[in-house]
Amino acid sequence: MPTTLAVFSDVHANLPALKAVLRDIDARIGRGEADAVYCLGDLVGYATWPNEVVAAVRERGIPTIAGNYDEGVGLGSDDCGCAYVTDEDKARGTESIAYTNATVTDATRRYLRGLPRHLRVMLAAPRERKAEPIEVLLVHGSPRRINEYLFEDRPDDLILKRMTEAGADVLLFGHTHKPYHKALATETEAGETVYRHAVNTGSVGKPKDGDPRACYVLLTIDPERPKADPGYCSVEHVRVAYDVEEAARAVEASPLPDAFAQMLRDA
Repeated sequence: MPTTLAVFSDVHANLPALKAVLRDIDARIGRGEADAVYCLGDLVGYATWPNEVVAAVRERGIPTIAGNYDEGVGLGSDDCGCAYVTDEDKARGTESIAYTNATVTDATRRYLRGLPRHLRVMLAAPRERKAEPIEVLLVHGSPRRINEYLFEDRPDDLILKRMTEAGADVLLFGHTHKPYHKALATETEAGETVYRHAVNTGSVGKPKDGDPRACYVLLTIDPERPKADPGYCSVEHVRVAYDVEEAARAVEASPLPDAFAQMLRDA
């Protein structure tokens, strides 16, 4: 039987966006359209609700890994591991992590500090089908580095190398805030063509793909189908509307840079 996972990432302290996504996921679970929920990290940073976002994820018991921002704040660091390009971006980033470090509670910081970097989910077919299990690896940036950017235009060979080294048939990751899905053909040692799937979940709270709506993924795995059939894994990027103005106005009313509010509006 196929299994569907709802997977989200990069909430970045945007509580209205997270609430909208969780409502959508709850409705799908209620209709039998999703079986489990996972989070790929970066719960905090850039917006005003880091404690509330962490509390919402913890209350639901959602399995969650650390994003680079979570790791930085969990360790009380002034470095979030972000690759800012301009001096202006670096200055805003400094303001953001300073605000977040000053805002999080001790309980929130302890939770962030204790998050794992990777999670692995193995989905198996009934024994009589004699099919190999599907290895699904959940990371934030890449299997190699928590803050590596696997953009869609990275060479397929590089992405396949990361996946092969990590033993992942399906790789779920975020960090870039730009959703995509690639089915990548590769050969086994026996010369058989099989497929690995690279899936960027996009961002719940800080999209960067021109669509301000929150984004998450419904990943459906059918372990009874062979890996030579790319259809063993199917992906739907779900966009969820939320009150962007509520989040933007909260940023503008805080010590955070007003530019972060406009980024939410403009995506």
